[in-house]
Amino acid sequence: MPSSDSAPLATLTSLRNRAISLLAAAGITDPEVDADLLIGHVLGQSRGEVQAGSILNRPVSQADAATIETMLARRGRREPLQHITGRAPFRSLSLNVGPGVFVPRPETEQVAQFAIDALRSMPDPEPIGVDLGTGSGAIALALATEVPHARIFAIENSPEAFSWTTRNFTEVAAENAVLAFGDLADAFVELDGTVAVVISNPPYIPADAIPRDPEVRLFDPAHALFGGPDGLDVVRSVSATGLRLLRPGGVLVIEHGELQGAAIRELLAFDGWRAPATHRDYTSRDRATTALRP
Repeated sequence: MPSSDSAPLATLTSLRNRAISLLAAAGITDPEVDADLLIGHVLGQSRGEVQAGSILNRPVSQADAATIETMLARRGRREPLQHITGRAPFRSLSLNVGPGVFVPRPETEQVAQFAIDALRSMPDPEPIGVDLGTGSGAIALALATEVPHARIFAIENSPEAFSWTTRNFTEVAAENAVLAFGDLADAFVELDGTVAVVISNPPYIPADAIPRDPEVRLFDPAHALFGGPDGLDVVRSVSATGLRLLRPGGVLVIEHGELQGAAIRELLAFDGWRAPATHRDYTSRDRATTALRP
């Protein structure tokens, strides 16, 4: 006789429909996506497999259904999906994330592309890239794995985040990537004047601003969000460190908020950078500014 744990409690159809309704009522932007990903995480299935199982009205065991219900309740309270699953996709990578580290965003994948393209365009046999304030390690590890002939250095100064960074560097095991703990203002002095590309996704929210999304407001670490009164304190430090690290003609890439492009271009021009330019993300919002080391 089958155990109670394996006895069907619900069909995948009813469970998926309930999940979508619950998440939609909680204000989740893409409730179908999150429902499929949470269910798939528990069942070990892709989104396509979850959707196919729903069409075929496949049963779900009591144990799996209970786990899904618990996860749905957490997501309904706006806990980030990535905290619940413990993983965050970033380009070709799947990274460990959780409390204490900033969850990498899809728009940052586009920002990383600027650095990847710049590294690939360099004539050096081993161009050097530096990620200032690496957080989960997403950008640095994307650069290391997608430009394997480059040498990548990354630094993080939050102990809470650094434990996640270390796990990701160990798991990805990119031999061309080096991780250090410390402040970005003092990063990698041994590389001064030799770096081809510096990239950073620094804290850039003004101190008195309140993030719109509960996932950000309630769960992302403040250390990774707020950048002083105007949001640009860490950007100023990135500019100074970039000037020190980069060789002439080297490329700086900074991610920022949608209303900060003009201020950052002015800041970089004042510091002496050449050709500061702001670029939009896939939602047509200003997302990154690039400049060249004079």
